Amino acid sequence: MWTVRERQTGRGRRRAQEFETFVAGAAGRLLHAATLLTAEPMRPPGANPRAQRLLTAALAHTYAQWDGLRGEDPYDRTRRELATRFAHEVWRHHRPRGGLLDPLTPQERLVLVLRLYEGVAEEQTAALLGLPVERVRAVCNRSVATMRGTRRPTARRGTPGPLGVAR
Repeated sequence: MWTVRERQTGRGRRRAQEFETFVAGAAGRLLHAATLLTAEPMRPPGANPRAQRLLTAALAHTYAQWDGLRGEDPYDRTRRELATRFAHEVWRHHRPRGGLLDPLTPQERLVLVLRLYEGVAEEQTAALLGLPVERVRAVCNRSVATMRGTRRPTARRGTPGPLGVAR
């Protein structure tokens, strides 16, 4: 017979192995998404400390909730946590430093990354960000036009509020 301690140790080991497998498969893509959100340079390696901190916090949250996922996709959970943490971090506005999505506001980067890089549906993006679907569509279209160079970047006025919206 196994003791309670041996069963708990076995479960803990299995939980850690499952999470390590998840991280091995998903961390690269999630770090890339975090780097796009923070608008930090992608090169040289390690030039994205904000993105790394953001991803580490999101992964830690996912690990803490691991046993309660109950069939939920851990990638979706982590991506949602990453987006939420980024949105809250916008309050402590950080200037982009030469990253790919530098001309975009934080809200525009968040919508663009979720919609185009991650392929999250408009309805899911709207629900995650607490915005109407039409607003998500407009922000996405504006972001794409800015990145294509067919539109000037949105002026960053005032103190940023949630999701980069100037107050």
